[in-house]
Amino acid sequence: MSDIDIDFYESEDPIWNPALLAIPMPGIRKMVNLAATMEDVIHLSIGQPDLLAPRHVVDATVDALHAGQTGYTMDAGLPELLEALADYYGERYQRTLLPENILVTTGATEAIYLALTSTSAPGREFIVPDPAFMLYAPLIRMNGGSVKSIATRAEHNHQLDPQEVIDAMDQNTCAVVLNSPSNPTGTVYPRETIEAIVEEAAYRGIYVISDEVYDHLVYDGKPFPSVLSCCSDLDHVMVVSSFSKTFSMAGMRVGWLIASQGAIRKLRRYHMFTTTVANTPCQWAGVAALKGERTFVNDMLAEYSRRRDRLVELVDQTPYLTGYKPEGAFYMFPSLPEGINGNNVALRLLKETGVCTIPGQTFGDSCGNALRISYSTSIDRIEAAFERMIPWMEKQDFA
Repeated sequence: MSDIDIDFYESEDPIWNPALLAIPMPGIRKMVNLAATMEDVIHLSIGQPDLLAPRHVVDATVDALHAGQTGYTMDAGLPELLEALADYYGERYQRTLLPENILVTTGATEAIYLALTSTSAPGREFIVPDPAFMLYAPLIRMNGGSVKSIATRAEHNHQLDPQEVIDAMDQNTCAVVLNSPSNPTGTVYPRETIEAIVEEAAYRGIYVISDEVYDHLVYDGKPFPSVLSCCSDLDHVMVVSSFSKTFSMAGMRVGWLIASQGAIRKLRRYHMFTTTVANTPCQWAGVAALKGERTFVNDMLAEYSRRRDRLVELVDQTPYLTGYKPEGAFYMFPSLPEGINGNNVALRLLKETGVCTIPGQTFGDSCGNALRISYSTSIDRIEAAFERMIPWMEKQDFA
């Protein structure tokens, strides 16, 4: 970790807002920063597609630049993109959506930031699965909210028990945060889980904030039950997604948030004081992505499915790692033996073999003996990584 990182994440200089202390030094950044100082590293760490964005999407960005589309859009987003998103989701989930139900953001990260920090406050409690994407809990705590974690278990493929979520709801519960397909586990929640949580939350006036950025990365022909397909209205839901994973547009930073028109009006004001608008040429790229041909998405899904299947085989051959078959996203979250510190294993694995994984504790308190492995890299790279990992694991003594 560089001196800059230490200063930023660990300084207690009184000039800084104490809320910054709620933001931990991300485990992902620690590992990637260390890997950057080394040679011949194989990354199974990065949650970023390695496939090139579709040509028609790139061309639309360039065309927008040449056409002078370099100014601000409307604060809610490019009207053509809002229309395209409303049409797309309306057709996909057979429900009426208007452009006024959508806010275009600077990636899904801003959408999550807006949803969580606009609702979090002292005395408000958020129910969050554990493990979960590392962004949620710090954003809640920054504004004084508290997190009630619901631990999921590797032996159940990290499925969320809806009754546990419902039993955790009380008078202080502000929202339930869902992420399906999940980062870091690749778990896809079935329709009955989503419906039970959404129904009970609506009855109690509790929001469901659903991060669905991996909604097109669902394998084996399984359907994807979005919160949008499981709610009767949008009064107590916010759904987040982006183009980053579906169209390999991570660096183009275009995401969105879907909610009731009243919620979107409030969030537009907040959005204007954060990033103002999303990248204009890349919003035109989003229009092209939604309206163009979709072979890229199908080919991408087939490629990730092959990688997933090969990774399952390799983990099964690795001593001390217990895996499962992820249903979505591009992650597996295999377990080490109970009581083994995943932080130490990940660090030693990187230093001694040059294979970079992410320790499970990055994603919650219940999974300190896990490693997150990303298969958003080629099968050749995955196999090369395990050619190093398997002999190294064979030499360990975790008894």
